[in-house]
Amino acid sequence: MSGALMRYRAIAYVVGVVLILLVVIGMPLKYIWDEPGVVETVGPAHGFLYMAYLLAAFDVARRARWPLSRMALVMLAGTVPFVSFYAERVVTRWVRQPEPVTG
Repeated sequence: MSGALMRYRAIAYVVGVVLILLVVIGMPLKYIWDEPGVVETVGPAHGFLYMAYLLAAFDVARRARWPLSRMALVMLAGTVPFVSFYAERVVTRWVRQPEPVTG
């Protein structure tokens, strides 16, 4: 599980940084100053990295036996700027301190 968590944490940070570059720098350059270079470069990179993020999130969720709703929320975190950083911290806490099983 620790390997899956480390892969998830690394890709979550990378996806978060690339998404911030795309939204904060690339989008204003494209739509305000008509300079699409950053979006044309960073956009496809974010798409590829987001697919890796989905695989890493799925791997952690499968190993931790999370419900589908939790897995979906973690996967969506890579689509909103800054949220992947928060999700990474929450996922790390969930994996390191799992909820006790009752019943």
